[in-house]
Amino acid sequence: MRVEEHAGRCRIELQRQLIEWRRDFHRNPELSFQEIETARFVATTLSGFEGMTVKTGVGKTGVVATLSNGPGKTVAIRADMDALPITEKSNHDYVSKNQGVMHACGHDAHTAILLGVAKVLAEKAKVHAFTGTIKLLFQPAEEATDHEGLSGAPRMMQEGALDDVDNIIALHVCPWHEVGVIQVNTGYSMASVDVFHATIRGTGGHGGYPHVGTDPVWMLGSVLQAFYSLPTRRLSPLDTAVASIGEINAGSASNVIPADVSVTGTLRAYCPKVREQLIAEVEKAFKIVEPLGGAYTFSVVRGEPALSNDSTVTQVIKEVVAAHQTYKIVEEPFGLGGEDFGYMTQVVPGAMFFLGCMLPDGIRRDLHTNQFDIDERCLEIGVDLLVDTAIALLHRSDN
Repeated sequence: MRVEEHAGRCRIELQRQLIEWRRDFHRNPELSFQEIETARFVATTLSGFEGMTVKTGVGKTGVVATLSNGPGKTVAIRADMDALPITEKSNHDYVSKNQGVMHACGHDAHTAILLGVAKVLAEKAKVHAFTGTIKLLFQPAEEATDHEGLSGAPRMMQEGALDDVDNIIALHVCPWHEVGVIQVNTGYSMASVDVFHATIRGTGGHGGYPHVGTDPVWMLGSVLQAFYSLPTRRLSPLDTAVASIGEINAGSASNVIPADVSVTGTLRAYCPKVREQLIAEVEKAFKIVEPLGGAYTFSVVRGEPALSNDSTVTQVIKEVVAAHQTYKIVEEPFGLGGEDFGYMTQVVPGAMFFLGCMLPDGIRRDLHTNQFDIDERCLEIGVDLLVDTAIALLHRSDN
């Protein structure tokens, strides 16, 4: 058999395997820190690749595989494994079998791609195509936190997953770009995510005699006016920040003015300084109720930091993409979604890129929706780019 024919057959086999893995994960999604079967499958598969050292139970349900091939640097590649509490509404034959749980953010694809990376790198190690060490991080719980408010990335870091790592890379499937489009960005690229909880307190009272007491619903109107003016009146329009209210609860009867109103929302920002300013300004908006005769409480649960992509690592990704010639690079931030990969790039120079996965039928299938799906041709592209970037980083002398 000619070398070209053998390579072609190996390529077809990898494509078939990636799709099979991805669909199996999609059929069997598991929520954050509950990825028991997913992790078991990942660990078993990795153990079949020559040279892999596999460790399970990292960060509760995470898996770390290490492939060493002589002295040199260490590069980590991360994929998240968890699904979302969403009921899938799709008609393909690999629909979720776990009612109310769905891979609606592409983590099934991320996990399959990283298994493909492991398979390819194990073969490359045999022919000494690289020197150094590569760590494959199969991370739990990107979408949610545990009882201590920590998601999977910091949990794995606490257990040494990034010890001695020189660079780290990751990808995320991207439904707003077609297959072959790679979105990259240097610096802040995804937002910090904080959740605020506030309560406006009055006295409440009879709906027919509102003047007798103090009405927190009436006070809420002034708060909302101040709240929604923050991005342009209290923060610079040049700063990337968003404040949104997602939940308001008050009252239990039509003729009773409630004694309090609870408000919950999300705060997003790129720059850490703007993050702190946004939190302070939102609290000031609730403080407005005091001269109106009310009182308030305000607290913030801090989530992941903004994702900051290292300039050198991003440049390597761009060089790798350009070397493939058939792919298109789009340079712009990824948006104000959150990504706990930001914890990792705080301590190790790293970067994430977005991998176009839009299906060609023109139907919009956004992340975190019940019909999210991908064009599976993106899977092998993800493998190629992660493998080539990891090797390029191992052999690069100026980072």
